[in-house]
Amino acid sequence: MGTLYVVSTPIGNLGDVTLRALEVLRTVPLIAAEDTRHTRKLLTHHGISTRLVSYHAHNRRTRLDELLSRLGEGDIALVTDAGTPVVSDPGQELVRAAAQAGHNVVVVPGPSALTAALAVSGIDAPVMHFAGFLPRRQSERKRLLRDLAEWPGALVVFEAPHRLVAALEDVHAMLGDVQVAVCCELTKRFESVVRGAVSDALAHYRQHEPRGEFTLVLQLPELVPAHAEGREPVDIPTRFAALSSELRSRNRALAALAQETGLPRKDLYARLVVERD
Repeated sequence: MGTLYVVSTPIGNLGDVTLRALEVLRTVPLIAAEDTRHTRKLLTHHGISTRLVSYHAHNRRTRLDELLSRLGEGDIALVTDAGTPVVSDPGQELVRAAAQAGHNVVVVPGPSALTAALAVSGIDAPVMHFAGFLPRRQSERKRLLRDLAEWPGALVVFEAPHRLVAALEDVHAMLGDVQVAVCCELTKRFESVVRGAVSDALAHYRQHEPRGEFTLVLQLPELVPAHAEGREPVDIPTRFAALSSELRSRNRALAALAQETGLPRKDLYARLVVERD
């Protein structure tokens, strides 16, 4: 029985590949690649001449039986154009079918736009949610963002350049002016990260045409759950700031916020880390 190796490849810089990945790509009889032309550049750069066969979203069903048959004869490496296969890329059907057929499925971890963006975002969150590419339709995109607004932590998504501004506008509408890191062309020559509030990112990309591949890290608003005593969700930091300005006292604002939300003052205090008056 052959082994299916799920191999991570660079997301930009060709030097960002592990020694183990190169060894697997060099020694397997066959590599199933999302785009053989793209993968050939990586192989040529590292002096590897292993045979390639295409395996992508449009031929994955027709190619599946062939690859399973090849696994009966020897090992296969599965790669995507950039990063880790299966993560918002084709490959899950092959992984599942190979495992069900009794083949070994082995991951060769490495580069990932998801973890790279989190590392440089500057956003601190104990919980991370990954949603892949946002829906293309605005109504579906807003619905997803509205649902995700009730989860704490950070949200990581991919977005195409021609939809970036529209996506940021929807984020602003559904999540508020939250903190965001807009990561572009990570590890490539023109890598950039725009950090700040969503309104700042919008202002930047309305002046500078988005180009390249984008990964967004969003700080989700801290909300009181919608089901808490029948109340509507409340953005705690934003509401506290408004009450503090209105009442001219953090203590009175904290008391008013506790009354509005039904949460104990000590819990709100712990979340906001306010200083004593």
